[in-house]
Amino acid sequence: MKLPRRNFLHLVGGAAAAGWPLTAHAQSRMPVIGFLGLGPPNPNAAAAFHRGLAEAGYVSGQHVEIEYRWANYLYLLPELAADLVDRNVAVIVTTGSPYAAVAAKDATSTIPIVFTLADDPVKYDLVTSLSRPGGNITGMTFLTSELAGKRLDLLCELVPEAIKVGYLSIPSNPRYPVVEDLRSDIFAAGRALGREIILLEVRGLDFEAAFTTLVEQRVRALLVGNFTVFDTYHDKIVELAARHKLAAMYPNRSYVVDGGLMSYGAGGALFRQLARNYVGQILKGTKPADLPVQQPTQFALVINLKTARALGLAIPRTLLAAATELID
Repeated sequence: MKLPRRNFLHLVGGAAAAGWPLTAHAQSRMPVIGFLGLGPPNPNAAAAFHRGLAEAGYVSGQHVEIEYRWANYLYLLPELAADLVDRNVAVIVTTGSPYAAVAAKDATSTIPIVFTLADDPVKYDLVTSLSRPGGNITGMTFLTSELAGKRLDLLCELVPEAIKVGYLSIPSNPRYPVVEDLRSDIFAAGRALGREIILLEVRGLDFEAAFTTLVEQRVRALLVGNFTVFDTYHDKIVELAARHKLAAMYPNRSYVVDGGLMSYGAGGALFRQLARNYVGQILKGTKPADLPVQQPTQFALVINLKTARALGLAIPRTLLAAATELID
C-alpha cells in the first residue's frame, strides 16, 4: 500500500526540514533501518540510537541508512508501517506507543521488528513471552508498575508534605487500554505510599482547565503521564507548572531541559541498548525470536536546580547523590 503523497509530505517533511535523514532505498546498497514513531521527532532518542549502532559496528551513512517516519495521530501508523515495508527495509524500529509496534507487526510477518514500549508486549500479542518472543518481533519494555512507583517515590521524597498528588492523563478510551493500565499503576503506587492521587484528564488539549482543578484541590505536586501528545505540548505543561508553583515529575528529560523540575526514565540509554543489543545483532543475522525481550538496566534522574530554587525547594542530599544529571 502506497502512502498518499499529501500525507507522506505532511508527516515526514518536518523531520527532513529539521535535519532528519530521509534515504531513497533504491539509491543505496546499504541496509536500511525503518524507524516508526508516534509523536514529534525525538532528536535525543535518535542521537542515542546512532551511538548504539556505532557500538555494534554500524555507522549511519557508512554502513547503514535510517528512514524516519513520525505520525502525529494513531490512525496514520498503519500507512507509515506499510510504506516502510514497501521500501523493503532490513528492520523496523518502533517507539512512542505499543500501537506503532502493532501496526508494524500487522504490516509484515517477515521483516524483523524491534520495539520499545512502556507496557507488557504479551498483552498486545506482540510476543509469545518475554523469554521466547517467537515470530519476527522483539525489543525492550519498561513495565509501568515499577516505573510509576519510582517516579512517585522520588517526587514525594522532594515534597514530603504533598499528601495529594495530581496525575495528568489523556482521557480514557476503551480502544487504548494502556491509558487505564497507567492509571491503575499510579493509583496502586499512591496507596502504597499513603498519597491521594487526583486524576486530571486533559480534554480537547485544555491544559489550563486541568491545572485550574489542581489549584482548586490544593495540590502541590504533579505527575505528568507518559503520553506522546503531552510531549508535543511539553512547553505549555512546564509553563503552567511554573505559573502555579507546582513541583512536577515528568516522564523524560526534554521537559527538564525546558525548565521542568525533574524527570525519571530510561531516556537515551534505552535507545542505545536497543540499537546495540537488538538492531545490530539482527543486522548481523540473529533472528528476533532468539533475542529475549529485556528491560532497560539504566534509568536517568534529571533535576533542574534553577527551577527548584524558584519553587523554594531544597533538594535532599539523597536525591542530589542519585541524580544522573543536574541542570542549572
